[in-house]
Amino acid sequence: MSHSSDVKAKNFTGDSVMNVGRARIRGVQVLVGANTGVVTIKDGGASGTPILTLKFYQDSDSTVHIPGDGLLSVGDPYIDLTNISSITVFYA
Repeated sequence: MSHSSDVKAKNFTGDSVMNVGRARIRGVQVLVGANTGVVTIKDGGASGTPILTLKFYQDSDSTVHIPGDGLLSVGDPYIDLTNISSITVFYA
């Protein structure tokens, strides 16, 4: 059975805690700068456990959908960006 709740979105241009508490990451949309980019989403802060790491080609724009109920972050998700101009995180 699928988890059903309203999906919300937040945009970031640098490393940041999401400030949403427990969340299920449902997808991301990324705008990458001049170099290869990396997005790491961690569970519970900057030193938390990585739950998702994605690499992107330079000068690209990509959307990634997380299947099923998404990735659960029990602690507040932390967004760690390398060479990413902006990211929109979709969560429930």
